[in-house]
Amino acid sequence: MGKKIFLVIFIMVSVRVFISLALDDNTYKKTDKNLTGKITNLVINENKSVIDINRKYRVTLYKKVNYNLGDVVNVKGTFTQPNNNTVPNLFNYRKYLLSKKIKMISSNAKIKVIKKNTNVFYKVKNIMIKKASSFKSEKYVKTFILGDTSGLNEKVKQAYREIGISHLFAISGMHVGIFLFIVNKILKKFKYKNLIIFLFLLFFLFLTNFSESLLRVIMFLFLSSINKRFKFGIKNETLIVLTFCALVFLNPYLIYNVGFIFSIVITFFIILSSSLLTQKNYVKKTFFMSVICFLASIPILAFSFFKINLLSVIYNVIFVPLISFLYFPLAMATFIFPIFDEAYYYLTNILEWLVLNLYKIKLLTFIVSKPNIIIIILYYVFLFLSIKKNKKFIIFFLIILIINVNSRFFISSPEITFLDVGQGDSIVFILPSGKAFLIDTGGVYKNEGAIVNNKTIPYLNSRGISKLKMVILSHGDYDHMADSIDLINNFKVEEVIFNNDDYNELEKRLIKKLEEKNIKYYKNVKDLNINNFKLYFLNTKRYDNENDNSNVIYFDYNNYKFLFMGDAGKTKEKDILKKYNLNNIDFLKVAHHGSDTSSSKEFINQINTKYSVISVGKNNRYNHPKQSVLDILSKSKIYRTDLNGSIMLRLNHKLKIRTYAP
Repeated sequence: MGKKIFLVIFIMVSVRVFISLALDDNTYKKTDKNLTGKITNLVINENKSVIDINRKYRVTLYKKVNYNLGDVVNVKGTFTQPNNNTVPNLFNYRKYLLSKKIKMISSNAKIKVIKKNTNVFYKVKNIMIKKASSFKSEKYVKTFILGDTSGLNEKVKQAYREIGISHLFAISGMHVGIFLFIVNKILKKFKYKNLIIFLFLLFFLFLTNFSESLLRVIMFLFLSSINKRFKFGIKNETLIVLTFCALVFLNPYLIYNVGFIFSIVITFFIILSSSLLTQKNYVKKTFFMSVICFLASIPILAFSFFKINLLSVIYNVIFVPLISFLYFPLAMATFIFPIFDEAYYYLTNILEWLVLNLYKIKLLTFIVSKPNIIIIILYYVFLFLSIKKNKKFIIFFLIILIINVNSRFFISSPEITFLDVGQGDSIVFILPSGKAFLIDTGGVYKNEGAIVNNKTIPYLNSRGISKLKMVILSHGDYDHMADSIDLINNFKVEEVIFNNDDYNELEKRLIKKLEEKNIKYYKNVKDLNINNFKLYFLNTKRYDNENDNSNVIYFDYNNYKFLFMGDAGKTKEKDILKKYNLNNIDFLKVAHHGSDTSSSKEFINQINTKYSVISVGKNNRYNHPKQSVLDILSKSKIYRTDLNGSIMLRLNHKLKIRTYAP
């Protein structure tokens, strides 16, 4: 293809993507709807049903429903725009749903079937779903036949991802290749073989709810057939780029879909490296392909999951043939011949047991901070040049990789991030050279660990942080420290600081865990010096309640004064004013989530704060923050985690504040 034509196509696609993303309304919306549409996707678990209407609206009901794909339904309820990520660098649910063309969601809608499905394709799909659901090995039959991984255990999915084999469970070129091999053998001499294959692939695409990786395969095969038919002589690496352009032109939001990007990038570099993959020995060929896939995937893994596992090269050599020649074909065989179900269920249990044990091996797993776009471009440029032009470019490629792995050492000024943890507190401090500590962990009742495992630890990993110098607990209330035990279990922590009162039951549970892991802990601390970052604990006296016994922390940096109040009440505020000379505070962490038991007018007027941050849950049952407190704080600039998401402060020569609104 001429370079000019290719350039025109690239410019057209770029303009299309830019306009679509620029016109996308990022403003949070909420609206009542009464609509009629068709159920286009349906995932039903024991306690939850996720229903897509017209590939545009998603309804989540916390119960099991008795609907079918293709049913025409009337939907009434309040729909909202999906939230952006409120913690920096983490998974953006809104962008993910946009890649699926879902623009509005609801969890309280009422659905009424007004016409049962009559579409033959949906009927076939419903029959297949019902049959797959009848198997003991249901979750893997659905994974490989229908592209539905919703039944897989979350811990198992995380294990697949972290050992680097999750791509084997997405319907992609491997599955299509096996299918084409089987069909070619069966229909070897049939005149309309290619037409049957093409029609089946389209149905397979429908069956897997238009899987992004399968879309890539089918579009690539389509463009390849045109290329051969008209003898354009376009190289395969150019065809995969054109495949990307065509699909992104049709749906610009696909650039937000990690699975799609994985599929495109890895396929491109496999094609580019085809001359290196000519070994006749299957093991050697699989190893070299695994190396290429690993190198091509590093920026995507770093950007999305912040970890790379060097052992994934070996794991792919093991699991690629296992999945290709055993688990995927046996899923098809089980679907056709249910007699294999028991054996397949046993084999999938062995697979999960093996993967979960390999997941525990952290020896060659590295935390990699989220790279910026310049690092990613440089990485791929040097990888391309190393493969295509000269292997010496691999030196520059490795330099880029090493810099990114050690990016925490390039942090030049302190950062303080008030994480959006709902109704609770959790504040991350990242200091120059990558040292970090935490004030409070937050906690969700009956769901301990949800915050640190889904927010705090991933955020720290995204900054290249693999351990905490210290965890400071303001006090022993659930919403400030309930997730501390999960943090200790899943992240390296050197020391823990408690407040100055007696240990409650929650604190005793934590201490037991600290002693098991030989982690030092202290109480009644007066001051701390962490990497020349000095914290002062404003202790007054012992009180008869947990809130007033909160650690109140003061520090200044570059002539900016900070005050963190924990849940301290008005009594302690009064005592602080008597004992300490506080005024002209630049940044106040407001006490007790904006409760009217704290933040007295006398106290706020005395400290004269410029900025106030309230860590508070959206629509919380306490109705925090109270309007009376907001009125008292009105002379300052107020930030709230329920409205502004996480709030990040960069303490350079000038204070920089950035928010991550829903």
